[in-house]
Amino acid sequence: MIVKTYSSSLAGISGYIVDVETDISFGMPSVIIVGLPDKSVEESKERVKSAIKNSGYSFPQKKIVINLAPANTKKEGPIFDLPISIAILAGSEQIDLQNLNKFVIVGELSLDGNIRAINGVLCYVIAAKEKGFEYIIVPDENVEEASVVQGIKVFGAKNLIESIDIILNTEKHTPFENNTSFDIDKIQYSIDFEDVKYQESTKRALEVAAAGNHNILLMGPPGSGKTMLARRLPSILPPLTFDESLETTKIYSVIGLNNKKGLITTRPFRSPHHSISHAGLVGGSSNPKPGEISLSHNGVLFLDELLEFKRDVIEILRQPLEDREITISRALTSITYPANFMLISALNPCPCGYRGDTIKNCVCSPTQVERYKNKLSGPLLDRIDLHIEVPRLKNDQVISTRKAESSNSIRERVIKARKIQNDRFKDIGIYSNSEMKPKDLRKYCILDEVSINLLKQAIDKLGLSARGNDRILKVSRTIADLDGSENIKAQHLAEAIQYRSFDRLG
Repeated sequence: MIVKTYSSSLAGISGYIVDVETDISFGMPSVIIVGLPDKSVEESKERVKSAIKNSGYSFPQKKIVINLAPANTKKEGPIFDLPISIAILAGSEQIDLQNLNKFVIVGELSLDGNIRAINGVLCYVIAAKEKGFEYIIVPDENVEEASVVQGIKVFGAKNLIESIDIILNTEKHTPFENNTSFDIDKIQYSIDFEDVKYQESTKRALEVAAAGNHNILLMGPPGSGKTMLARRLPSILPPLTFDESLETTKIYSVIGLNNKKGLITTRPFRSPHHSISHAGLVGGSSNPKPGEISLSHNGVLFLDELLEFKRDVIEILRQPLEDREITISRALTSITYPANFMLISALNPCPCGYRGDTIKNCVCSPTQVERYKNKLSGPLLDRIDLHIEVPRLKNDQVISTRKAESSNSIRERVIKARKIQNDRFKDIGIYSNSEMKPKDLRKYCILDEVSINLLKQAIDKLGLSARGNDRILKVSRTIADLDGSENIKAQHLAEAIQYRSFDRLG
């Protein structure tokens, strides 16, 4: 007898429906799983056998063939345990399940029949909804996360017996309802810009970066406040929209960092250690998973002590900074992960950190400084819109107890500038000035004669590349938006040029 249940699997951060076809026939007792299963799927036959027996049913002593379709995509993980068990029980006529075609079923079974939590449940629910399924059964620990998707009824099950009863007596069970509202006004940040003493020019640069979603480089001696400033950047970014929150949560759900809760409502801030590997940053391994770049999607990726990272690792950033996505290719598959993040990086001006410092003398030789600077390539530097020097505070500034402008106040200006950009780009599919293409620059960054001459002088003096020129135009457009100006004026362009003064770390 052939029985079909429906489950789901992952391709990147997108789910797709998997048909679990089970054929039980006379023959040598065996369980065969086909359809490109990985090792964990192959091992499910032992978990399923024990779970069925320990739930009070008998495991059929017949030939059982299980096909996971489509057969040309690799199936990973233990999430097929539950649908396979139910298909075997229905195929051996131990239960009569008439509503199987209305359900998508995902879950890992323990040997006693209980259902364990799984990763990626949000992706599975979205896939089930898009394919028109009415119900989905998920592990009880995942039900809160799964229920944020509207338009499909979500049931949480603790064990195999409860899953069967949900399918048999659906009307007697109540789908889980997530009552958590997506209220951006309730979001609180534990750190605030009002704690940052002085450093007004750097805070202004961070405001510009936040307003236009620009990448930024901070350079200064140890103790100047680079890390403190960087960690407060998310507090002045616009709140996540619902769609951004859903996409961000999907990424974290895939690798199990969402703690089985609801939507992520604050922008991610990721700060990997400089010893991170190539795969850790971009994602990958034999079974590709998102890396730190994708975990920063819709948020901030902070690379502290940038030049302590291996050069081949930081050079990886060039492609996702340009394309806002990262593609991982393997022999059997190619997966693309979103990577629309703000890069904020910090570095010292030299190996000892005190080159140009007013208090401590630099002990580095010219050769050491040159070797240190050469770790950061011109092409990568071109992709960073703002280069800012962060000076050391004076003694009286350090001991000052005054409070600075709060993050809330700065964020209001950032939100207004972003709204201008959303209205400007609403018909062309981009959301911030940093995403403008050359044709957009020609349309939205028109300069008067004074500004053109100023830009020519900057190109000659700083040796800017074409990409560096484009970055100046994008930043000046953002500064004009913050100023509420329809046109880019000379003062806006001059401020943008000032933010490129370390173009070659000279």
